[in-house]
Amino acid sequence: MAPGVKLMQKMSSTRTFAKIAPHFIPAMDRTVHRLTRGKVLLSAKMLPGVILTARGAKSGLPRRTPLACMPEETGSWILIGSNFGRPGHPAWTGNLLAHPDAEVNWLGADIPVRARLLTGEERAAVWEATLGFWPPYAAYQARVEREIRLFRLERRTD
Repeated sequence: MAPGVKLMQKMSSTRTFAKIAPHFIPAMDRTVHRLTRGKVLLSAKMLPGVILTARGAKSGLPRRTPLACMPEETGSWILIGSNFGRPGHPAWTGNLLAHPDAEVNWLGADIPVRARLLTGEERAAVWEATLGFWPPYAAYQARVEREIRLFRLERRTD
């Protein structure tokens, strides 16, 4: 485990982090990602990350959102709609439900993907893997009554 990861896990589990982080982490990531032409995503120093481009559920306009992800050996990605343990699902999850065809920028490459909301036993198995990957997700889930949405993004060939 990289130095500082345990400290970051502890910090990211707090309510204070949940109040502050959504306001500065995505903006910082978008700016650095744009300035480095997709080569750097600062939050990915702690967790792997993608820039998700999905159409807005209501507007249909492209929405770019930097997100932590859990890459899978199959070449797909798991996105966790934790919203840092705050009430309400993050907007990007509603966008994917309305428009599952999207794009991720992964390590500087733009990749067309199709999102699928995980349910039932499949979701339960992935949730367990997610908790092993980043334990603070358990604290996020404990703070909210909603079930945190999990999506699998698979590469599209069209």
